[in-house]
Amino acid sequence: MKLTNQQIRHLRKLAHHLKPVVMIGDKGISDNVLAELDCALEAHELIKVSISADKTQRRAMTEKISQISGAQIVQLIGHMSVFYRASEKPQIMI
Repeated sequence: MKLTNQQIRHLRKLAHHLKPVVMIGDKGISDNVLAELDCALEAHELIKVSISADKTQRRAMTEKISQISGAQIVQLIGHMSVFYRASEKPQIMI
C-alpha cells in the first residue's frame, strides 16, 4: 500500500512527539535488531528509529529496513527515521 501525501503528513504529525523505540549503532542491522523492529512495528505501527552512521549509510540502512520489514518510510531527518506498517489490528486510522 502506497501512502498518499496527506497520509504521510498525518503520520509525520503523529510521530513528532515519539521517542526512538529502536537504536542502531556501529554494528549495523543484525537479526536481533530486525526482530525488535518487527515487534515494535506490530505493537505501535508508527515508530522512530535512531541510526548512528554517516549520511549515506543511514539512507541505505533505512531503505534496507523498509524492504525487509515491509514498512513504509514516513520521514528521514538526521539520525531519525520514521516507519509505518499497519498491524493486524490497526490502531492508527490513516
